[in-house]
Amino acid sequence: MATRAYWSGRIRLALVSIPVHLFPATKSTAKISFNQVHKPSGKRIRYEKVVPGIGPVEADEIVKGFEVSKGKYVLFEDKELEEVKLEAKKTLDLTQFVGEDEIDAVYFERPFFVMPDEENEDAEEAYVVLRDALKKTKKIGLGQLVIRGKSSIVAIKPSGKGIMLETLRYADEIQKADKFFSDLPKGDSNKELIGLAEELIERKAEKFDAAKFKDPYTEAVQELIDAKLEKRPPKEIEEPQQSAQVIDLMQALKRSVRGKDAPNARETPAKTKKTARRSRAKTAKRGASKRKAA
Repeated sequence: MATRAYWSGRIRLALVSIPVHLFPATKSTAKISFNQVHKPSGKRIRYEKVVPGIGPVEADEIVKGFEVSKGKYVLFEDKELEEVKLEAKKTLDLTQFVGEDEIDAVYFERPFFVMPDEENEDAEEAYVVLRDALKKTKKIGLGQLVIRGKSSIVAIKPSGKGIMLETLRYADEIQKADKFFSDLPKGDSNKELIGLAEELIERKAEKFDAAKFKDPYTEAVQELIDAKLEKRPPKEIEEPQQSAQVIDLMQALKRSVRGKDAPNARETPAKTKKTARRSRAKTAKRGASKRKAA
C-alpha cells in the first residue's frame, strides 16, 4: 500500500489476533492556511525557541519536561518515553462491546481506516470474520490504544467492506451538558408546531451525501487570493438565498411546508378560497362553450 501506516499492530479478541494497519480517514489538504508575514518587507515571520536569560537554543538541547512545582521540572529524553512498555502500544484488546447507538457523538474524535496486514496470509480471513460479526450483532468493539505518545479509548465498527476505528475522548474531557441545557424547557412545545416541523423534516429527509455540501468560505477566500494575484476585483460567490426574517413561527412553518419561504408569498385563507372559486367558474364556462359549439 502506497500510503504510510499511521500505526501498525494487532487487534485481539480473546485468542484471535489480527495484524492490521491504521490509515487516517481524513485529510486537511483541502483547507487554506495562512502564514504570518512582516508587511513592510513581505517576508515570513519565524519563531525562535529561546531560554529567558540565555537566548536562542539548538534543537538537540531541548527535552520534554513535566512541571512538578513552579519552575521545577522532571526531564525526559524521547527515547525514555518510547521505551515505556505498554501492551496497548502494539495491541488493541477488544474488552467490551456496546450497541451502535449507545455512544454519544460528543465522544468521537478522529476516524481511521483499519486494513489487514497484506503480508500475513491469515489476516484477511480473521479481519472479514470480525467485520461480519460486528455487522450481524450491530455492536461496536471498545478497547484502549497508545498511539504516538497518546493513550485513547478506541471504537471499531464495520464500514462498508472494511472496518473503521475511531478514537474517543475520556469522560473527564467532556463538559457536562446539564450546565448548558438545564434552563431549557422539557417537551412542552406546541403540538401543532411540532407536527408542522415533523412534516418539513420528512419532506427534506434523504440519504446523506457529503458531496452535496460545498465550502463557500474556502471558495471565497481562494477567489480573493486569485483576485489579488491577478490585480482585479474579486467575484462574488453565490450562496443559497435566505428568506426574510419571520417572527411568527407558526406562519413560517406553514409557509415552509407549502414550499413558500418568502413572507410576501403568503395568501390568506379568504384569498385562497376566492381564487379557487374563480378558477372553477372559468373552467365551467369554457366547458359550456365547447359543448355549445359542438
